[in-house]
Amino acid sequence: MAETVESPEGELVLRTLALPKDTNPNGDIFGGWLLSQMDIAGGLAAKHQANNRVATVAIEAMTFHKPVFVGDVVCCYAAQRRVGTTSLTFGIQAWVVRGARAGSRIKVTEGVFTFVSMGADGRPQAVAVTRLEAED
Repeated sequence: MAETVESPEGELVLRTLALPKDTNPNGDIFGGWLLSQMDIAGGLAAKHQANNRVATVAIEAMTFHKPVFVGDVVCCYAAQRRVGTTSLTFGIQAWVVRGARAGSRIKVTEGVFTFVSMGADGRPQAVAVTRLEAED
């Protein structure tokens, strides 16, 4: 029986290198650092879609599948899940390219991030439906 090969969902939004400064006291890449990279990626995707300033309002269903090591190239992918009146929700996956096998990717983390579109006054603002397909 052949093993199913999983692929990233969504579009590549952010790629960065895990460095020694990103480790916890045990020498592993700190989960909070990885979560922040995913939040940045989601914020970039939401800002692009909303064509507006956005802020994170919720993070749910975070799952850490595998560790990230110093030297791993962390790639964050964003897939739009929902568009509300003022909010956008994205599934964010973090994959790594590890070592000499630059062609192989490993999914290390995934979560669901919700952002609110904000006007210049910092208050929620409707998402421009001309750029997005509104939810029924």
